[in-house]
Amino acid sequence: MAEVSLKNLTKSYGATQILHGIDLKVEDGEFTVLVGPSGCGKSTTLRIIAGLEEASGGDVFIGDTRVNDIEPKNRDIAMVFQNYALYPHMNVYENMAFGLRLRKYSEQEIKERVEEAAEILSVEDYLYRRPKELSGGQRQRVAVGRAIVRKPAVFLFDEPLSNLDAKLRVQMRTQLKKLHAQLKTTMIYVTHDQVEAMTMGDRIVVMKDGYIMQADEPLKIYDKPDNHFVGSFIGSPAMNFFEAEVAENELVNKKFKLPIGADQNILLKNYLGKKVRLGLRPEHFQLTETPSRIPAKLEVSELMGNESYLYCTTGADSFIARVSDNVRRKTGDDLYLYTDPNSYHFFDLESGERIV
Repeated sequence: MAEVSLKNLTKSYGATQILHGIDLKVEDGEFTVLVGPSGCGKSTTLRIIAGLEEASGGDVFIGDTRVNDIEPKNRDIAMVFQNYALYPHMNVYENMAFGLRLRKYSEQEIKERVEEAAEILSVEDYLYRRPKELSGGQRQRVAVGRAIVRKPAVFLFDEPLSNLDAKLRVQMRTQLKKLHAQLKTTMIYVTHDQVEAMTMGDRIVVMKDGYIMQADEPLKIYDKPDNHFVGSFIGSPAMNFFEAEVAENELVNKKFKLPIGADQNILLKNYLGKKVRLGLRPEHFQLTETPSRIPAKLEVSELMGNESYLYCTTGADSFIARVSDNVRRKTGDDLYLYTDPNSYHFFDLESGERIV
């Protein structure tokens, strides 16, 4: 096991800069998830750690060793890819044993390691089948098993679940978390799916345009996003945003006024008479009969069993409310919604940074 440190990591392709001075430390035994939209640099960062891409600048350390100039095979890492990368002409046992044979392990040790990994991943009944005879989930477990047998210091996962259907993704998320708890090995996992990030990571690193926007525990990122982008990206459904002017004891939008308490008055004292961006999570809305709250026109209602997603508009703003309610409503219905002032998030309108 080992920690992974990135120091001022940059990557450019010609005049196009992909990574802008990434600084990150992944602790020994930590499950860290890199998440962000396509093109944010997360897979490039992972490939540089693996040695599959060369950094334009900065340093990569695994443990105390600077590995920039060390070949991928000598970095003591194992990588699991999105497309499984299994050899079609080999059975499961041979696929899992292949890397060990290249490293001249004895057949007895290879057998022990493969059988141990197969038992951990519940693929012992498939050891003599070929990849084409397996389901997508089984193939992905074999790909993970091929990494496990190496017993590396660091596991790297590059969107390994994106080819699976929704049910299998949930099952494999659970499997990988159990695997991490069992192996206690450093794992770095790349995904564009923020639900995967929230449910799997000990720590989440949110990236955008080659920069780290925020790195913290999942609930801290959810409850206190550092900026507008993180608030909008983390959460399903996403955080809603409204422009509002700060007045004494209230926020004033073109369509509604919301009360603020003493704490919010202190927080926003430098914004009195100015506009801020107000963030509201969908689950913090409640239906009310009070017209002085947020008036809304219902566009679409989705019944989810014990709750509903209400897609609404108020003036030019669209937003989603997630309410504990299973009453069927019609498009065009008039609604009023309330949200507790303690659930407000405030962001600077120009910089997008959280107001603290």
